[in-house]
Amino acid sequence: MPDLVTLLDGYRPQGDTETADIHRVRTLTETAADPYRRDLPLHVTASALIVHPPAARVLLRWHQRQQAWLQVGGHGDPGETDPLTIVAREAEEETGLADLVPWPDAEIKHVAIVNVPPGKGEPAHEHADVRFFMATQTPDAIRAESAHASLRWLSLAAARDLTSEPNLRETLSRIEPLLDLRRQQRQTVTDLSSGHDRHPARRPHGQARH
Repeated sequence: MPDLVTLLDGYRPQGDTETADIHRVRTLTETAADPYRRDLPLHVTASALIVHPPAARVLLRWHQRQQAWLQVGGHGDPGETDPLTIVAREAEEETGLADLVPWPDAEIKHVAIVNVPPGKGEPAHEHADVRFFMATQTPDAIRAESAHASLRWLSLAAARDLTSEPNLRETLSRIEPLLDLRRQQRQTVTDLSSGHDRHPARRPHGQARH
């Protein structure tokens, strides 16, 4: 599995804010023996926006500490260096979904440095959050990790309205064209299929009708 530096090397940020955030993440990977260590004032986390492509809905989780509806994900365990491994484990733990796969590919989709308030004995700090998209085909199988970590399937518009975090709205904006493309592809297949039914094969010129 590719490590964080390899994934960052293949990623192109969008806009000045993300460019600056990635510069800080790269500096962190160059200066810290383990950029995932939770005692660092800035450390790497990995998260995913989970989607059910046929319904064009995304899954958000209530985060008690941030008091906000956010994507799933979190911290790496000791020795983990691949953010996709981290997010796959975290996402399954938080949602109960066992069929999650990167969607539509395993590339980074957004990098955002976010402020985290103090709590659980930790001071205020920053997460360098590396984000992916993951898909499930069993949306009804979700199971909340705890009573304080509710899960909700939402349309993109509803998710934008529900979250209080501008950086998540940016992540939502990046999945929208992918869902639109999938919808267009499905419509094209439907149209072609319907057109085939409406227009049976023509008889060769001059062939008599029976």
